[in-house]
Amino acid sequence: MRLEAITWERLTDATADRIAGMTAADGGPWLRVAVDGAPAARPGELARDLAEALRIRGRPVLVVAAAGFLRPASLRYEYGKRDADAYYDRWLDTGALWREVFTPLEPGPGGTGRVLPDLWDPATDRATRSPYAELPPGGVLLLHGALLLGHWFPFDLSVHLWLTQAALGRRTEEDERWMLPAFARYEDEVRPVESADVVVRADNPRHPAWHRPEP
Repeated sequence: MRLEAITWERLTDATADRIAGMTAADGGPWLRVAVDGAPAARPGELARDLAEALRIRGRPVLVVAAAGFLRPASLRYEYGKRDADAYYDRWLDTGALWREVFTPLEPGPGGTGRVLPDLWDPATDRATRSPYAELPPGGVLLLHGALLLGHWFPFDLSVHLWLTQAALGRRTEEDERWMLPAFARYEDEVRPVESADVVVRADNPRHPAWHRPEP
């Protein structure tokens, strides 16, 4: 894979330009974009920057964190609080994401545009009770978080923030290092560097590089 050095500002603008010119693959009125990456890669920061760039371009945006759709602690911690396989397989409530985020953005009668921005607070282990957000036609969903690819979510564009194994180990907080085997499994099973539409190598947070995508 050929990588090209780029600044975060240029990368954000180029990606926002691409999204602003896209139409949904299913013909619906909404675009669904993933910003995928381990916590150490800070996908939420890129999602927020993309949201601002898209709003400047006249596109309504809803930013949703996958961390707001984790399963209750009784399910996440069934095999212990630091089980990497459980983190990989059981933490993310994919059913809730389909029901509350993706189904409302489908074309046809089910496409209401009413998206629940979060469902569960992992800190309090309670429902968030957040109100639904209305994403108007022409709007863009930006879903950010870890391990997002490989679930058959209907993304129109996926951005993967790639950290090499050495960089991931170096940049992961000590109390989160137990997650590293899950990310190694993700690389082996899902191969996000190959499957994502846009790949950003973020080993050095000040000097990213990307694989120039083809529209």
